[in-house]
Amino acid sequence: MAKTVFILNGPNLNALGRREPGIYGGDTLEGIEASCRERAASLGMDIEFRQSNHEGDLVDWIHEAGEGAAGIVINPGAYGHTSIALHDAIRAVSPLPVIEVHISNIHAREAFRHVSMIAPAAKGMICGLGTIGYVLALDALAASRPD
Repeated sequence: MAKTVFILNGPNLNALGRREPGIYGGDTLEGIEASCRERAASLGMDIEFRQSNHEGDLVDWIHEAGEGAAGIVINPGAYGHTSIALHDAIRAVSPLPVIEVHISNIHAREAFRHVSMIAPAAKGMICGLGTIGYVLALDALAASRPD
């Protein structure tokens, strides 16, 4: 049976493809999901792919993943820079591996984006590589699973 990885997306990611394409590119969230499903299948994984503009939904999903998922890939969007609640939820499901993903290079943008509240609780971060970061995060989880 394949292990499930939760891929969680925060606020405004539902607008990908039309939101600031100069920063985020032209890929839609649906396209990212399709790429993730393809890669996950090739790695023997299943995915739960979700998006919410509401912080509490993301917290609930992290807790749900903690009940048996193989890992979490999270693009917290702007919550990555502000949410102690997401940080604490990730800590609460430790040692479940969590990879933080950002499509843009948050360190090359506005100063308020340089700090991640998620990074100290996550196994790793991928940022600035565009939407392929999601697939790379799945590869990283697959490479680190004990099988």
